[in-house]
Amino acid sequence: MALAHHATGSQKVPPMPAPKRTWFGVLASGQFRYVAIWVALAVLLGVGAVFLPRSVQLGTLLAVLPFAAFLAIAAMGQAIVVMGRGIDLSVPAIMTLSSTTLLAVSGGHDDRMIPAVIAAVAAALAVGAINGVLVAVFRLNSLIVTLAVGSIVSGLTLWYRQSLPAEATVPPALADLGGSRFLEINSSVWLAAVLVVGLTVLLRKTIVGRRFEAVGANPMAANAIGLPVALYQWLSFVGASFLYAMAGLALSAFIRNPTLDVGAPYLLAPIAAAVLGATAVSGGLGSMVSVTGAAIFLTQLGQMLKLVGLETSFQMIIQGVAIALGMWLSAMFDRSRRRGR
Repeated sequence: MALAHHATGSQKVPPMPAPKRTWFGVLASGQFRYVAIWVALAVLLGVGAVFLPRSVQLGTLLAVLPFAAFLAIAAMGQAIVVMGRGIDLSVPAIMTLSSTTLLAVSGGHDDRMIPAVIAAVAAALAVGAINGVLVAVFRLNSLIVTLAVGSIVSGLTLWYRQSLPAEATVPPALADLGGSRFLEINSSVWLAAVLVVGLTVLLRKTIVGRRFEAVGANPMAANAIGLPVALYQWLSFVGASFLYAMAGLALSAFIRNPTLDVGAPYLLAPIAAAVLGATAVSGGLGSMVSVTGAAIFLTQLGQMLKLVGLETSFQMIIQGVAIALGMWLSAMFDRSRRRGR
């Protein structure tokens, strides 16, 4: 009877024990992956308070925040492209193009400010649309495409800028806005905060945002269920270009007399901020809040390096290391998430 009972298979097989989750698997799950950069920022500020107190004084922090805001806006655009499984090397070209268009159309006059801003944004969107078509429709490599398009745009901008006076400035009203403060905080910081909130709501709380994340996470599965993968990939480049334009215009308003080098520092820094902010290089996952924290971290780190007298070359080295570290961490997060640990 016992053998018969065993043969019938009526005896319940004990369930397999759940795999033990490692500490890295816990950190990689949910929102925990986005906390690391804020911990790193807190450590950086703590180190600065001990060894370089001047770097964490209120006046110094308020002076650094606008530059963190410019980087955060550009980095959010880069993060959107990375979430769509791309990379964008045309950021400096688009920022400089929007700045130059602003100078050319406005002529430094307030009565032309609004048309100039619209033209600057439109020029940036046109470049983003071209990038998107080449990558999403023609399936070309995003790194090569954006590098080539950026080079072409830089050449055209240089040619266009030669027709403008060297002392060309933004409209006075825009310059006043760029230098204005609310609660002792520069207007560019408030602009970045509004964009962070808006993009977070768009990505987390809307159907379009959730579908975009699904397309980035698994394009083949998204295509199988009928989602327009190419359209969402195209929109990622267009949306990113809008953010680059915002960064370029805000920076131009802040410095009042932008040159052709206005976008030069934003080739590697947005990529570093995006990957350090735990944006998944495999696509889909990303947090604009975390990317903003990474932008603040990198800006504060650069400021501390300047205060101790290190050259700009060291900052470029650190940006390269930050990108490599962020890519490694992102790959580790993704691998641990796929294994379900």
